[in-house]
Amino acid sequence: MGKKDIIILSGFILLKFLLHYFLIAPEYDLQRDEYLHLDQANHLAFGFASVPPLISWISFLIKLLGNSIFWIKFFPVLSGALTIVVVWATISELKGNLYAKILGATCILFSVLLRLNTLYQPNSFDVLCWTTTFFFLIKYINTDHSKWIYYTAIVFALGFLNKYNIIFLALGIAPALMITKSRRLFLRKEIYLAIVLALLIVSPNLIWQYQNGFPVFHHLNALADSQLVHVPRTLFLKNQLLFFTGSIVVITSALYGLLFSGYFKKFRFLFWAFLFILTLFTYLKAKDYYAIGLYPVYIAIGSVYVFRIPDHTFGKMIKPILFIVPVLVFILSFNVAFPNKTPEYIISNQDTYKALGLLRWEDGKDHEIPQDYADMLGWKELATKVDKAYLILNDPERTLVLCDNYGQAGAINFYSENGIKAVSFDADYVNWFDLQKDYTHLIRVKNGWEREHELMETSPYFEHSIISDSVTNKYAREFGTTIFIFQGSKVDINKRIEAELNRIKNHN
Repeated sequence: MGKKDIIILSGFILLKFLLHYFLIAPEYDLQRDEYLHLDQANHLAFGFASVPPLISWISFLIKLLGNSIFWIKFFPVLSGALTIVVVWATISELKGNLYAKILGATCILFSVLLRLNTLYQPNSFDVLCWTTTFFFLIKYINTDHSKWIYYTAIVFALGFLNKYNIIFLALGIAPALMITKSRRLFLRKEIYLAIVLALLIVSPNLIWQYQNGFPVFHHLNALADSQLVHVPRTLFLKNQLLFFTGSIVVITSALYGLLFSGYFKKFRFLFWAFLFILTLFTYLKAKDYYAIGLYPVYIAIGSVYVFRIPDHTFGKMIKPILFIVPVLVFILSFNVAFPNKTPEYIISNQDTYKALGLLRWEDGKDHEIPQDYADMLGWKELATKVDKAYLILNDPERTLVLCDNYGQAGAINFYSENGIKAVSFDADYVNWFDLQKDYTHLIRVKNGWEREHELMETSPYFEHSIISDSVTNKYAREFGTTIFIFQGSKVDINKRIEAELNRIKNHN
């Protein structure tokens, strides 16, 4: 890589990090999933009910670095920056010039990745793993050096340990290779050695899944029943156009070039892989963002195809425009695509948000503000009020903080100034109860609409019962979540918890 390349690429990386300072308004806390992933650092394992283990290892590193917001947000942005680097390297491998590299970097920078990289979730690293897997596969085909297929296997395995979603990459590439001349790759022994290498790397997680009754299948079934059932297949396809709106011409150019250009002949299987992967996601009614990792490599290929268009045709006219479009889309979407506006602003401009489908939640209905934004409100308030209830009881060794969902438990554990270890019968928290303690007091964090029912149901088992407080932020998804204090148990709390945990695990 030349000095000029390094300077320009460094500029893109710097701009990537700088932009993220302006994408989240101070009114917002972390998002509910982020709290769960951060709490996993306190329970390291080779697997979890909700996600594979890699994000817990990153969370552990963040914990060592002080658990600050800076580091929590740093790692997803780093994944986005590295995705730009890999796209740049892919273009270079395909013999693209500096124009192609800058075009590819621009398309990646000003895309849905700006939104995706604002959240500390497995999704950012997932996109990086998809992109890098494609890059190493291209290197292997270009050079015939076996080391690149081993690198492909390693990155794919890391992607698997981060998010099982990457399995769809393999399910799309395998048949694509089989129906093209690239099927001869299956005659090489290093392909099978690479598969064995990948299996060895992911084996601790596979063993964990086996030992725990494959909770991933329960998680997927629950996801399908509660969320994916509300996702029309047409909506999945429609939303694909929103992710890289400014780069649609570049992606289309990649598909055209793969199918018709002799220059990309040995990579023609990537055209069919694109179709197979999207077809699989569409058929299974996947969440729209599951497919984001598919696109960066096609932006790289499309950038190379565009640069090869002769200037004396229409190339001289179209090449500058392709730079402008993604930047223009970013500017036009800046006020609606990111959590950089207050809830009040969003509500006063609801028509714009609704037209873009941003108010549609997992229940299939439109709400006042986007679901992700509602999931970033009320958490500090909740944790502060639970802390106050905890101090009222002043008996930490015998007080259980039991929440309705993982977001509540994770947020309390993250923000608590009293070392609270809240739990829930939700997600991974079912495995994190400390039943060695003899509980006699209960702080119950309950969804607001069940307030009266909770008092009637639980009060008879305790000597004293009061409603301590509730979440008052009306824009928060947790609005109305209520904090109950139950003091002096008349029953064995531990036995009741153990019975409920056994019921949940047997049901799963």
